[in-house]
Amino acid sequence: MGEFANISGEKAVRIFSKFGYIAGRQTGSHIIIYHETRPTLSVPNHKELSPFLLKSLIKKSGIEFRDFIDKK
Repeated sequence: MGEFANISGEKAVRIFSKFGYIAGRQTGSHIIIYHETRPTLSVPNHKELSPFLLKSLIKKSGIEFRDFIDKK
């Protein structure tokens, strides 16, 4: 889980944007990001995301874990 530690919500959104996601709006403390062909994601805008939550978002998006970490 060390690879997924210390990633903030904003940093996760920046990484997802490298895969074509676009930040659409913010609802409360969650940033809603959209993609043309992938599922819409709701990323909490927290200082640090739980590694389990981040892995879940990556899995839902269909992006390979290694590809996500390499873009970090």
